[in-house]
Amino acid sequence: MLNRRDDPIIAGENLKGPSVASFKSTERYIASRDLEVAVNASVTLQRPLLVKGEPGTGKTVLAHEVAQALGMPLIEWHIKSTTKAQQGLYEYDAVSRLRDGQLGDERVHDISNYIVRGKLWEAFENETPVVVLIDEIDKADIEFPNDLLLELDRMQFFVYETRKTIVAKNRPVVIITSNNEKELPDAFLRRCFFHYIRFPERETMEQIVHAHYPDIKQELAREALNVFFQVRDVPGLKKKPATSELLDWLKLLMVEDLSPEVLRSRETHVVIPPLHGALLKNEQDVHLFERLAFLARRKG
Repeated sequence: MLNRRDDPIIAGENLKGPSVASFKSTERYIASRDLEVAVNASVTLQRPLLVKGEPGTGKTVLAHEVAQALGMPLIEWHIKSTTKAQQGLYEYDAVSRLRDGQLGDERVHDISNYIVRGKLWEAFENETPVVVLIDEIDKADIEFPNDLLLELDRMQFFVYETRKTIVAKNRPVVIITSNNEKELPDAFLRRCFFHYIRFPERETMEQIVHAHYPDIKQELAREALNVFFQVRDVPGLKKKPATSELLDWLKLLMVEDLSPEVLRSRETHVVIPPLHGALLKNEQDVHLFERLAFLARRKG
């Protein structure tokens, strides 16, 4: 069992964390009480906040809203399948140094000219605390989270080429998102404060809709939400529409000035919602609704 001196998390306690007001819902981002508590607990504990949830439930947007609410700059690191943890720290551009050496450039004598700083280095050297978004960490290799354990714990890393240790001037607020495509290592999970964004209830979704479209007709919003939740309840959907799909769909309904009666129709041939391309994102789900439409017509 680790004691206080050996625990890597305690090793970075001398860093100054952000001294700011609590995070709360904003005009354009409706956060549940549990999410507000999770963000503030993460800041208080000085641990990364790991946020999971369905795609389109506002995980990435959360980092933007937290940065704005806390008055901090936002540094975004979007992860791809080819991203390595080292890229978040720094990269050594050996190719440029070789080229400059062939051209007789004087810069070649200082290796630091060829060190490309990563997002975490940028955050560590900022004069004020920042919010760091590590977006969709589950896209990377399974070793990616483990490769960042020490750096996120101690808020420092060693640059081998220059033989220097980079230490964070201020402890950043770290928000990590995951779509659950891969399981994350237990050692990594232990160091995070975890929150799962549950899909909003009807009442919360109404607040989200009116926060984004305050001028929407009440009747249109009500009927659109009825259809939206009906679509989500269809068994066998490969990709259920989420908040972002609903907002896109509502925008199209408003632009086309569709009548609420079109959505309210219960005719057997009206099964696929109008402008369904904003809600259904793959051919399997479209075919599913087409089959439902065919069965409905046969019943009729």
